[in-house]
Amino acid sequence: MTSFDSSPSLNVWRALLAIAVVFVMLTATGWTAVRSKGGSTPLEAALAAWNRGTVDGRDLPDPDAPAQRIARFFATLGAAQQDRLAQRYSLVVGNLNGAPVQLRYEANRHSLRRAVEVERERMGDVRLSESGRREAGRRMHRFESFLKPRRHILAFDPSGRGRVAEVLGNLEKAERISIVVPGVDTDVLTFQKTWGRYSATSGMSRALYRTQRAESRDTRTAVIAWADYTAPAGVGMDAFTVRSAEQGAKRLTSLVRALPGKAPTALYCHSYGSVVCGLAAHELPPRVRDIAVAGSPGMRAETAADLGTGARVWAMRDADDWIADVPHLEVGSFGLGVDPVSDGFGARVLSSADSVGHTGYFEPGTESLRNFARIGVGRFDEVSCADGGDGCRTQV
Repeated sequence: MTSFDSSPSLNVWRALLAIAVVFVMLTATGWTAVRSKGGSTPLEAALAAWNRGTVDGRDLPDPDAPAQRIARFFATLGAAQQDRLAQRYSLVVGNLNGAPVQLRYEANRHSLRRAVEVERERMGDVRLSESGRREAGRRMHRFESFLKPRRHILAFDPSGRGRVAEVLGNLEKAERISIVVPGVDTDVLTFQKTWGRYSATSGMSRALYRTQRAESRDTRTAVIAWADYTAPAGVGMDAFTVRSAEQGAKRLTSLVRALPGKAPTALYCHSYGSVVCGLAAHELPPRVRDIAVAGSPGMRAETAADLGTGARVWAMRDADDWIADVPHLEVGSFGLGVDPVSDGFGARVLSSADSVGHTGYFEPGTESLRNFARIGVGRFDEVSCADGGDGCRTQV
């Protein structure tokens, strides 16, 4: 396992270099300048309509209310009333934590059909550039793929680069739930890929789901491919700050609190996704038993104990992963913290044998994927540790 030189002078040099890079990038990119606010998004317009709406004379609940309150509201409605809300306010219901899972799937199918039509019209809009029309075509085909039979879309927002979450398996009857939290460059277009399939959220999640089923046929599992936050676009300034992660952590916490049932839940956090998981950790409910990070640039914590969670914290990094060269420091909102695979952090360090580089942790047949799957089905005594010993399995 690759580790950092603990020389104080080297660490100081790295910190000063990182601060200098941050300063230069801020100045050069104008990151502190006021961003364009733009108009209201489709989801914002739908929320405004929801806040004015009623169902059979009853006011609709605050969409920001706790999931339990939302669930109680829907429990008082008949099937016809629920279906009416799913059609009339599909973007709201499809993203509403606390709404029945099957109703969210239905609402998102309505939203996706409308989104397909919007993108189809944009493809023929002469006011758009050729690249703009081409992107509209890519989005249209992606939305059509989400509408295929047996795909269960738990969250969908076409605004901007887009957000989406998909469920594999039966979420309501699962005995164990896993959530895959991806890193930079994640949006509706990169959610799934033909080339590099297992570096994308959908591919990572499908590989995990299949491997969990192979590891334990008798365990009912469900995996959520969770690209429902606005991740940084590329390895630029945003990827070295917590701004996107803070927003993502809130959304991740809301999702977990709204999950049906009481099944133990594990988070699998790749790259910048581990920053999201690290910031969310202290707010997550006790049902989250395991947080596993791969290729992590840091979790915004000095130690695993500082995460403030009772969950087991697991970490792995391939020897060829370039993330090892990222300086581990925090300066205000810049920097992402201590290396989770370092000795002092205190995570259970797993083997990532057979994986290659930064995006290979979920490749089928790798020890990294088998380790993740064993955590997900509760077979902790069978995980393999980075040092070939059994240190990562102690006190499980």
